[in-house]
Amino acid sequence: MRIASVSLLSAFARLPSLIRASATAQLPASVPIKSYCAAISPRSLHSQSAAMTLPERKPFTADFFFRQLFDTESSTYSYLLADASSGEAVIIDPVLEQAKRDAQLVKDLGFKLKYAINTHMHADHITGSGWLRQLTGCQSVIAAASGAKADRHIAEGDRIEFGRHSIDTLATPGHTNGCMSYVIKEQGCVFTGDTLLIRGCGRTDFQEGSPKSLYENVHAKIFSLPENYRIYPAHDYKGQLESSVWEEKRYNPRLTKSIDQFIEIMENLNLPYPKKIDASLPANRECGVYDIPKE
Repeated sequence: MRIASVSLLSAFARLPSLIRASATAQLPASVPIKSYCAAISPRSLHSQSAAMTLPERKPFTADFFFRQLFDTESSTYSYLLADASSGEAVIIDPVLEQAKRDAQLVKDLGFKLKYAINTHMHADHITGSGWLRQLTGCQSVIAAASGAKADRHIAEGDRIEFGRHSIDTLATPGHTNGCMSYVIKEQGCVFTGDTLLIRGCGRTDFQEGSPKSLYENVHAKIFSLPENYRIYPAHDYKGQLESSVWEEKRYNPRLTKSIDQFIEIMENLNLPYPKKIDASLPANRECGVYDIPKE
C-alpha cells in the first residue's frame, strides 16, 4: 500500500507540468511558453470581459411591431414595421421578387401598408415598391436627391409617420448621392441601408459615390447616435442580423480608420461590376410608380 501511495503522490506532483504541456500544445507557435497562462487563464478572460461594459439596449415598446425579412438572391434585408394598435405599417427596402410574400404577410397580420420606403436607389436588385403599390395601395418613398420617381420624396429632417410611431430621416450620401438612414428614436434603432453595414460599408465606386462623403456622414450622423442604438443594414453576407452603434464605432475595420486610410481602402477594392446594375437602375429610377405585369 505504501508503494501505491508514493506512486499516486508522484503522479499528482506531475499534474501541473502535464497540464502546462497540454495547454501549450494547443497554442499558436507565436505564443511564448512562459505566457501560456495569460493566454488561456480563466481569470484573465474574466478580467477582460469585466472591463467591457456593453450599453444596455432599449427594448421595443409593446405596440411596435418589427419583422426582419430576407431575400436570399441579393442578400437584402427588408423590414416590416407597424403600429400594432392602429395597424398602420411601413416596409423598408422591399425586393421585387418578395413583394407577394410581403403583401401576404401584411394581410395575414391584419395591417394596412402605408409606405414602401427605400434607403436609396439600389443597384443589386429591383425594388418591390411598385408591385406593393399595386397589391396594397401603399405609397412609395425615396430621397429626392436620388433622382428616382416616387409618390413621396423626402429630405433630411422629414418625418414618416405610421400610427403613433415616426421615422426621422438622415441624409447619409456616400454609397450613392441619395442615401438616407432612418431613425426611430423611441425604439432605439437606425436603418442604415448600404451606407453602414455590419463591420463594413457600401461601395463608393458608382452612382455618384464618394468615400469622403460616406465617412463623414457615418461619423457625423450615425456614430453620433446613442451607442445602444441597434443598427439594421440593407445587406449582410455572413448571416449577421444586426449590430449597434457601440460595436461599429469600435470594430468596423474600415470606419475605425482615419479618413485618408478609409479613402485609400475604398479606392483600391477592385470590386467587380454589379451583375444586375444595368437592369436594376433603370427600373429603380421609376421607384414604385412603374407598371408591374400581372402574373
